[in-house]
Amino acid sequence: MKFTFTAEQESFATTLDKMLTSADTVAIARAWGDDDTAPGLALWKRLADQGVQALIVDEESGGMGASPVELAIAFEALGRHAVPGPWVESVAYLPMALGNGDVVEALAAGAVGTVAAAGSSQRALDADIADHTFVAKDGSLMSGAPGERAHSVDPTRRLFALTEGEDVAHGDLDAAFDMAVLATSAQLLGVGERLLADAVAYVKQRRQFGREIGSYQAIKHQLADCRIALDFARPLIHGAALTVAGPEGARDVSAAKVAAAEAAYRTSRVALQVHGAIGYTQEFDLSIWILKVRALLTAWGTPAAHRARILSALTVGA
Repeated sequence: MKFTFTAEQESFATTLDKMLTSADTVAIARAWGDDDTAPGLALWKRLADQGVQALIVDEESGGMGASPVELAIAFEALGRHAVPGPWVESVAYLPMALGNGDVVEALAAGAVGTVAAAGSSQRALDADIADHTFVAKDGSLMSGAPGERAHSVDPTRRLFALTEGEDVAHGDLDAAFDMAVLATSAQLLGVGERLLADAVAYVKQRRQFGREIGSYQAIKHQLADCRIALDFARPLIHGAALTVAGPEGARDVSAAKVAAAEAAYRTSRVALQVHGAIGYTQEFDLSIWILKVRALLTAWGTPAAHRARILSALTVGA
């Protein structure tokens, strides 16, 4: 498959990246992890003004009516800049799960939504600050009330159990799940790209035995393997963005999630190794992305669950 972005998509990616680069997202992520959500919500509003939350919402509901490709572009940027918050839930899952209505219009305008989806994401991100909270379970969608807070390996992922409420009219929950998987895959790709960029920059400046450590073949090979893994994951994500609404969408988004998770995890391990002991410290910014990879590995489906979906899709009728 030959895949290139249009000029408009390239411009969207560049504009979003520049905006997030100037927003000091590292400080925002650290504050979010310390329960100071005000800076993150201010960025949430800025991104809403740019239409990010309205990407896949129909124009009739106040959205942009964009394609999943634009969604993947946005989530790669959100991952690269470690932007905290229930982005997958608000922007990818709920607009599809709800179909239409006042809540979808509110989400497109910048309201914060979250969901606990049984079988994939048992707890809801940032339910204490969300305007709309839901529980997806057994093919139904229900309102939800925040309950006990749970610990996450990623401090910026503030997890809450939800108490189930009344049933809510919903759209296609399976399609919503696939869209969430696609967004998470793109987010993992962005995280992996940032980790590789930081690792490459570091090995060019750190010196041992009179030379930059990046000049050693062993380190070059490790970083090259990361580059290859990320480059193999990228077309799977873009391909899945084109097919997610079709009959092979479930298989393709699962393949994208498996590849993106493996690539990001490999890159996180190599980035940690080349940085040495400093990479373990919370004070060093690298930890923000390393911990995010660990949390996203199992968000919206474990690698084993997605491999099972791929196997099932390939063996049906065999």
